[in-house]
This record gives sequence, structure tokens and C-alpha cells, in this order.
Amino acid sequence: MTSVQEILSFLNELAPFDTQESWDNSGLLIGSADQAVTVAALALDITTETVQLAQQAGAQLLISHHPVIFHPIKRVQANDPVYALIAAGLTAVCAHTNLDAAQGGVNDCLAQLLGLTAIEPLPIPSTQLLLRRGTLPNELTAREFAALVSERLGARVSVADGGRPISTVAVCGGAGGEFAGEVAGLADAYVTGEAKHHELLLARQLGLTMAVAGHFETENPVVAPLAQRLSERFPAVTFRVLDQPNPVFYC
Repeated sequence: MTSVQEILSFLNELAPFDTQESWDNSGLLIGSADQAVTVAALALDITTETVQLAQQAGAQLLISHHPVIFHPIKRVQANDPVYALIAAGLTAVCAHTNLDAAQGGVNDCLAQLLGLTAIEPLPIPSTQLLLRRGTLPNELTAREFAALVSERLGARVSVADGGRPISTVAVCGGAGGEFAGEVAGLADAYVTGEAKHHELLLARQLGLTMAVAGHFETENPVVAPLAQRLSERFPAVTFRVLDQPNPVFYC
């Protein structure tokens, strides 16, 4: 019988937990490492809805990217995902910034989905090799690139046009707008999930085309490949990717 600890150890091989950012809270957050697992569910976020889906799937373990406990908790009420997990007897394991930076993690999956080649870590001082950089098969304009990002991610995209042809692209799933100034000069374009208005203006000023495609859309691509890697390592366990829609909708 496979235990949570065995799965946790394998996740630590794929994306070492000691590489998470100092402010992060990845790892075993709820439940027991001794829990036997025959079914494990995966989702980007742990919400009351994904807990219900995990229960319906017969799971003992719920693996997510975003930590279900991020800030200190002062109370746990009935509509809280933490309450729902405990009430359901579900163990929760979260792999956040360690999975962002890992080989084959969030940013590698994002770069591959965009069709980039020669993918490599982008060494900028403020991250632990978090970002990735790759090359497009063909040079594109900013509008053509925005259409590519939108089509590949199924996302609405906000774009600051850097004013030059795009061949090299940097990516950072999730909230990566703060890195725009460091990416400029190292790539022609930059794809991330969230950015502030002044970060988009800075990118444009520095000649960097910046495409903002949504936090969920830029990180969710890692979930299915992670489930596949876990399935290959633990064939006796059923790993189910939950049908979690983007919790944010656009009008």
C-alpha cells in the first residue's frame, strides 16, 4: 500500500521543498504522512468545491499547487476549505514555489505549451531560477504573439507592445509582473499571469512586449503533467485531475 509519505518523498525529488521561497508554505499541510493512498486527486487550488470533487472521486489525498494554508489561521469555519478537508478526512499536500522553479514544473510546462524551444532557466537576481526563456519557431509581431498566447492558453490577454519583433520569450506563471524590469534585455517578450499597470508601462518603455494571460491560465497547465509523472511512479494509485474551472470569469 502506498502512503502519503512515499508520494511526498517523490514530490520532494521532483520539486525539493527546501527550494520554496521563504514566504511560502508548501508541503504536508493537513493530515497524516502515514495515510494509505489508493486514490489521489490533483487541482491548482483547494476550495470547498475541489474538496467535494475529491471526495466524490474516493480520494484520500488532495495535491494542489496553491497552499490551502498560507497565512496564520485565527478561526476555521464551516465554509472554509481547511474545515472541509478535515471533515472529509482528506490529507492535503501543496507544492507551490518549489514546483514553479522545478525542472518540468509550472514554468517549463507553460513554456512548452506556448511552443517554445531551447527552454532554459532565466538567471535573474531576484529569483531562484524561477523563470524560463525559450525561442519561438518563427518571429512574430506583438499582435501575432498575443493571439498565440490567447489560443494556446485559452485566455484573454492584456499586452504591452515593446515595439520590436519577437523571437525569444520569457515566462513566469502566476504573479510575475514584478520581474518585468529584470526580464527586459534578456528576452523580446514576457508572459505572466498577473501584472500591475505600472509594470506594463515599464515593460513597454524598456522595449519588452509583455502579455498578461491570467494566474489560473498560466499555472494550471502543470497539473495534468504532474499527475502523469505521479502515475508512472505509483501505478497502484489512481491519480485524478479534478475538473476545476477557472474561479475567475470575464465579462
